[in-house]
Amino acid sequence: MSLRAIVFDFDGVLANSEPLHFAAFRAVLAEAGVELSNEDYYARYLGFDDVGVFKAVASDRDKAWSDREVAGMVADKALRLEALERDIPVLFPGAAEAIRRSAASVPIAIASGALGLEIRRALRRVELIDQFAAIVAAEDTKESKPAPDPYVRAVELIRTVLPGQPLQASECVAIEDSRWGLQSARAAGLRTVAVTSSYAAAELAPHADLIIPSIDRLNLDDLRQLLSS
Repeated sequence: MSLRAIVFDFDGVLANSEPLHFAAFRAVLAEAGVELSNEDYYARYLGFDDVGVFKAVASDRDKAWSDREVAGMVADKALRLEALERDIPVLFPGAAEAIRRSAASVPIAIASGALGLEIRRALRRVELIDQFAAIVAAEDTKESKPAPDPYVRAVELIRTVLPGQPLQASECVAIEDSRWGLQSARAAGLRTVAVTSSYAAAELAPHADLIIPSIDRLNLDDLRQLLSS
């Protein structure tokens, strides 16, 4: 079986933005009277999209926030994140090169719990948005990770740009940094590569076919070998 496509998570894989997301969530929640620790964010909430984070926090802290209140928090958090990103290089070292190297070989896509506006804004800043055949963001699927929906949708979109035999999920590799993302990709039928940018290898190993220390160590020959094994 040959490698026909690569699907990247965004935050924590291509973008060193998880600390910025945490800071934005913490500020919004503080205004609502909720303290969010770094430990809680990474242990409990990182895998959710923005709506999911606020709803999970509400459930955990016995808060009765309405859908309208949650939507307001999401909008506030987005504004805070944009402010934090100004004049800060968002991509990890080596991420731009990994994107170009991958896109030169096979179609690539993003499957992320981040908002599409945030993803596209970051990619436009570094003139890389045209490298991606598809971008699946938080608002593009009914269910977020760890449900398979984001990766199912990404494969569907890549399939429309690939000639020849219809693309199968098993011909694609997902690059993820969390167990939620790895579970999502596996449930959708993709092979999985974990990047240890957010969690230790031991925590990711049960869900990953391959583990790499950073995105700049992504090797396409290793991915091809993964699919041929």
